[in-house]
Amino acid sequence: QVQLVESGGGLAQAGGSLRLSCEASGRTFSRYAMGWFRQAPGKERDVVAGIGWRGASTYYADSVRGRFTISRDNSKNTVYLQMDSLKPEDTAVYYCALSSGVTANPRPTAYDYWGQGTQVTVSS
Repeated sequence: QVQLVESGGGLAQAGGSLRLSCEASGRTFSRYAMGWFRQAPGKERDVVAGIGWRGASTYYADSVRGRFTISRDNSKNTVYLQMDSLKPEDTAVYYCALSSGVTANPRPTAYDYWGQGTQVTVSS
């Protein structure tokens, strides 16, 4: 059974930083791409970033490019999202997801498994 467990969410001030982690179990983590998505109240779930199976390819939403960095440590079955220069509009529940493919992909349909989500709140 595949499990994805996110951690690291919380409250930050605008301009601050947070680092999210997502540890995977139950599947050969290193063979698949991973992604981070977010969903704000009343809005659809949108892609934030994705990373290929070896970490060489990445994808970022325009709204976070240059501020957020996705990375992975296959030895720890963990993917990270470093979030800098946070803005109030980054407030959302953040989800990590495990893909059925090997390349970074912005489409939610490319991902088979999802974590339970972690709340990120950015105050102005």
